[in-house]
Amino acid sequence: MADSVASRRFDRTIVEGSLAHAVWRLAWPSMLQHVIGGLQGLVDHVMIGHFVGYTGNAAVGVSWQIWLVVIVFVSSLISGMAVLVARFAGAGDTATVDRVVYQAFLTSVVLAVGVLAPIGYVASPWLLAFVNATPEVQREALPYLRIMLGSSVGMLMFFMMGGALRPAGDARTPLRLGVVLTVLNIVLNVILIGGVGPIPPMGTTGAALGTVLASSIVGAVCIGLLFSGRLPVRFTWQMRWRPDWEIIRALFRFGLPTGFQGIAMNVGGVLLLHYIGSLSQSAEAQAAYTIGYGQLFVFITWTSMGLMTATATVVGHNLGAGRPERAMAAAHVAARLGLGVALLVGSAFVAVPHVLLGLFGMQGAAVISLGVQLLRFLAISGPFVTVALVYTGGLQGSGDTRSPFYISVVSQVFIPLGLCATLGAVKGLEPVDIWTAIVLGHITRSLLSVVRFRQGKWRHIAVDISPATS
Repeated sequence: MADSVASRRFDRTIVEGSLAHAVWRLAWPSMLQHVIGGLQGLVDHVMIGHFVGYTGNAAVGVSWQIWLVVIVFVSSLISGMAVLVARFAGAGDTATVDRVVYQAFLTSVVLAVGVLAPIGYVASPWLLAFVNATPEVQREALPYLRIMLGSSVGMLMFFMMGGALRPAGDARTPLRLGVVLTVLNIVLNVILIGGVGPIPPMGTTGAALGTVLASSIVGAVCIGLLFSGRLPVRFTWQMRWRPDWEIIRALFRFGLPTGFQGIAMNVGGVLLLHYIGSLSQSAEAQAAYTIGYGQLFVFITWTSMGLMTATATVVGHNLGAGRPERAMAAAHVAARLGLGVALLVGSAFVAVPHVLLGLFGMQGAAVISLGVQLLRFLAISGPFVTVALVYTGGLQGSGDTRSPFYISVVSQVFIPLGLCATLGAVKGLEPVDIWTAIVLGHITRSLLSVVRFRQGKWRHIAVDISPATS
């Protein structure tokens, strides 16, 4: 009976059918959602730049970075939840899947309302001062940041929904919810940023309100869908409201290393920007880096992130189903898919770099020269980034979330920043030195991720939750 219920709730082709088909079916909705989310951010920045000016763009950019760093602790629950959901979905244990997601939702609500909201409101001025935002930027950023930190429940519900359904094998429902969220956000921001009729222009505050309102609406829809009984993960009114500390400890045990990994990579990126800012052609190098790495290279990273999530799901399901060899093969299949996309995009970086840079209005011989140079380096980085992220997904899906953290610290912090510091002290930094440091970091991350995964120690990671008591 339990197997028949699981076969109706969870996609069993993940543990029985074609691996390539399973990986791609889980990956493409995530890729498309990244593209749609990027469109929303682009519209926001265009409107704020038009109605507020560059200080508004800077305020939103600074606030969003702070919000991401602060939210990473709560987001760790999502990573831990994904490990548990994939493993128990593969085992066909529907009851434990529901309990895990339910406890993750309850914990995230408590943290958002009881921790993030009050601390965020009080600490926002200090956080903005810590990142050296100018007084003009702080004036625009303070209400934005306070609204985002104080009303983050809806956004967390949306994140949690995706983090619950994808490892359960449903990648399309999060995509549909993401489309609704993006459309609502754009409509509300058009109204609130610039003002319509009796609604006055609110600038950056309007952008925050639009995001909060849209995410709150979608968050409420998420809760309703979970109680509807139509999804692989389901809530009922008979579930226990009290905390289940065994599950909560497991959520943080598997999730916190992923959170620390995100913090380490963000810190590494900020420090790398410090070295780019120290170059003699700092403005041109920063522009080339912003467009080349921040806007064009994402076509590789978006694909890779989708494959990483898909790999984690397929590996977790097959381990839960007692099929470790199939879990191993899933990562190899996903890596081959990612390599194809990375090589295709990378070839465009080499063949038509001037065309790609021209799409973003880049002008001036110096900045274009640096942009072309960086794209050639990123064409080399692309395949390594894809492989690294795919095998990172394989490790995380198995429950080994610590190894990717250590690998990221070594490859994304110590190696590139150490190389920049050494070359800067010996001969003075040039842009090509920083581009080389980026590539070496990506190569190191790829090699270490592959070696660690192929060691196979993740096969023996136990993911156990006691049966529910009545």
